[in-house]
Formats: sequence, structure tokens, C-alpha cells
Amino acid sequence: MIDLYTWTTPNGWKASVALEELALPYEVHKVKIGKGEQNAPAYLALNPNAKIPTIVDRDADNFAVFESGAILIYLAEKTGRLLPADLKGRSLVIQWLMFQMGGIGPMMGQANVFFRYFPEKIQPAIDRYQKECRRLFEVLDRRLANNEYLAGDYSIADIANWCWVRTHRWSGVQIDDLVHLSRWRDQIALRPACIKGVTIPYPVPELVEGTASEKAQRFAESAVSMLVR
Repeated sequence: MIDLYTWTTPNGWKASVALEELALPYEVHKVKIGKGEQNAPAYLALNPNAKIPTIVDRDADNFAVFESGAILIYLAEKTGRLLPADLKGRSLVIQWLMFQMGGIGPMMGQANVFFRYFPEKIQPAIDRYQKECRRLFEVLDRRLANNEYLAGDYSIADIANWCWVRTHRWSGVQIDDLVHLSRWRDQIALRPACIKGVTIPYPVPELVEGTASEKAQRFAESAVSMLVR
């Protein structure tokens, strides 16, 4: 059994989607980051960086793993799935996983901060991060022009990138003209594990639709409260 400590963010979904794909039993523990629950001493004992997600593997002497990319690798290695065993295949998957960890995630996160969360709209900052997001999306689009998935078969690299790319409208970046990226996004969205995984701990369709509903506004306000802590 896996204990999953998570919240409604792309990084959180990476863990829940992987757990669903791998059919591993898990128990969800909500960490309400807008209320600062990630700073509780009990949680810091599991994740010293006070972020989500974190997993605890009860079957491995309650071994805790933090950082979403590390969680994906751990779960893949635990089950022998979603990560090739051969050196080159494994490296290719990890390369595209690191592409998300070092590029897609941080750049979309900053786009969200300046485009959605900060009350003061600093246009040069918005432009900077949205343009970089678009550049990274174009990298993915070129990769997917001749590949069904990012690194051979469907893998943790696809899970990591998809969980972020699906929220591109929330970052204020369109990809409709990136036909290969759009095809991949929509194809993965049909997987039962992905459908279920992005509802953990509860669904936030506004992050995909990019709408300005009352629920979306509450989500943004929660994010702002976390930024100023």
C-alpha cells in the first residue's frame, strides 16, 4: 500500500496518474497547500522541502519519496513498468522526464504566477514566461511529429509532461496549431488511469479549460495565499 500526500496540481497528478496506471493500491491524504498544511512538522518529516506530492511505501518499511520526478522513477522501478530496463531506453525516458522537471514545469509555473496569481500584472514577465512555455511546447510538438509518445512506448515521461501540458490554457498559452502536441494531449486524456488520476484529490476542470469562473477565482486566491507565506 502507498500513502499519497497530494493536492490539486500538475505535480500531484503525476503521482496519482502513475499509481492508477500501475494499479498500485494507495490511500490519499490531502495536503491543503493554500492553508499551509505542507509546513506541518509531521509532513516536513516526510518531505523537508514542504511541497507535494510525497509518497510513503508501507511495503518498504514506510520508505518516503518526495519530488514528483523521483516518485515516478521509484514507482516505475518498483513495478518494472513505464520505464525501460535497457540503458538507452531508460536514458531516453529520463531525458524527457527531466525536460519536464527542468523546463515545462518551472516555466508554466512562473507563467501561472504572473498571468493568473499576482494581482499586479507585469506584462514583460507575463510575456517572458508565456513565450518560453510556447517554445517548449514547440519542442514537444517536433518530437511528437514522428513519435507516438515521447520516448518509445508510453512511459513516465509522457505522464509527467502531459499532466502539465493539459493545463496550457491556465498559463495563457494556446497549442491548437501544434497538431502533434494536441494529438498526443488528447490521446493520453482518453486513458482510464489519466481520467481518474487528475481527479485526485478532487477535479479542477478550470485548470484545463482556463476559465474565469468563481471556482477558478478561489483556486487562484488559494495559490496567492501560498505564494506570500
